[in-house]
Amino acid sequence: MHHEGIVVSLVLLNVDGVECRYGSVKVLEDVNLKVEGGDFVGILGPNGSGKTTLLKSISRILKPHKGTILLNEADIYSLKSVDVAKQMAVVPQDTSIGFNFAALDIVLMGRNPHMKRFQMESEKDMAIARKVMNLTNIWHLAERPINELSGGEKQRVIIARALAQEPKILLLDEPLTHLDIINQLEIMDLVKDLCVKENLIVLAVFHDFNLAARYCNSAVMLKDNKVFSAGSLTDVLTSENIKSVFHVDAIVKKHLVTNSIFVIPLSPQKSSPSRKCSIHLICGAGTGTALMKVLLDEGYSVTAGVLNVLDTDFETAQFLKIPVTSEAPFSLITEKTHKANLAMICEASTVVLTSVPFGYGNLQNLEAALAALERGIPTFVIEEVPIERRDFTKGKAKALLTELKSKGAEFVKDQNELLSMLNVSIEKFKTAKEERDRILDHLKPEETKIKGVGEKS
Repeated sequence: MHHEGIVVSLVLLNVDGVECRYGSVKVLEDVNLKVEGGDFVGILGPNGSGKTTLLKSISRILKPHKGTILLNEADIYSLKSVDVAKQMAVVPQDTSIGFNFAALDIVLMGRNPHMKRFQMESEKDMAIARKVMNLTNIWHLAERPINELSGGEKQRVIIARALAQEPKILLLDEPLTHLDIINQLEIMDLVKDLCVKENLIVLAVFHDFNLAARYCNSAVMLKDNKVFSAGSLTDVLTSENIKSVFHVDAIVKKHLVTNSIFVIPLSPQKSSPSRKCSIHLICGAGTGTALMKVLLDEGYSVTAGVLNVLDTDFETAQFLKIPVTSEAPFSLITEKTHKANLAMICEASTVVLTSVPFGYGNLQNLEAALAALERGIPTFVIEEVPIERRDFTKGKAKALLTELKSKGAEFVKDQNELLSMLNVSIEKFKTAKEERDRILDHLKPEETKIKGVGEKS
């Protein structure tokens, strides 16, 4: 998708000032969109914003009340249906089929626009059907009646039927509804590959921001039946736009390895009463981002450190107003920052260490976890990723983690196990603290005095 005034190649699809209505109700207003071969456009928006209506108007199901839709500079509503079908295929939301045809027969229906009236399928048609069924991994279902297939298998058949049309434009209306994550990735990898290699135009309605970010190179975001934002993915998929359109706070980041955008939607803050209990997170590289919000929702107060400025967890903490100790980007943890982190740990009831990667720059964070244990502060270690895969210190991090385990740190496999164990641990800690305070209250002041830093002996 390209901004007006920038002409790269022939515009194949041009939506110009389109307005659509159902009776007197306006459901799409003043939509403008130019799409070229090789564009993969994600259509985003809340329910009722006009996403499906936009696809219906492009696919000749709902004629616009105003405006035009041009296909290679010809109004699609002036073209014959068969001529449009040779260039455009649709995978609709509703894929129910009235008759119980075999899967192969359904796919061969995609060849109808290329066949003369009453003509039987040729060897070429059969070869194309077999090719797309192999691409979508359903050739083994060729003879199976469509109504005996699972929802995911049916969806693959419908996608294969669309590909059998050999279209230049592919319209997908929530194409992944019935597919599990593996099938979603397989199908979208296939579509993306066709988009790139065959110069195919793809317009796809998505509900999942991250799937859209993974496959699209541009996006249209609809709000109240109008285009709220359109352009490159980075211009459209911003935390500000998501907040304005979906009324959801979200963190939008670029992946350090793939450089692609990823979105972390944040659920609204729950009104659970605070347990007046502080948890200090030792995290980094995005390993604490989701946990921060979960702990806040559970009613805990949260601190974190030491985090490098610009780290994903640092930005999340800033967003959620979580106190942190921080260090300059790509810098070693200084002694001053380490001491500030220890001071923050001493105020916490519990310390949680996430599956953060360790290099020489953040090794002191492991030492801080050991210091917490030595002070009697319950310490949990989330070991979702084996330390061998994230230790870049020639075994020093692994040795410190082993020491943590030997000194009584609780190792948990994931966030859910952590949450279930936190309640028990914190109640024990409170009871022990209350008992200690009770004993100290009965001692004379001179017996309890502990010399602080800087006091004379």
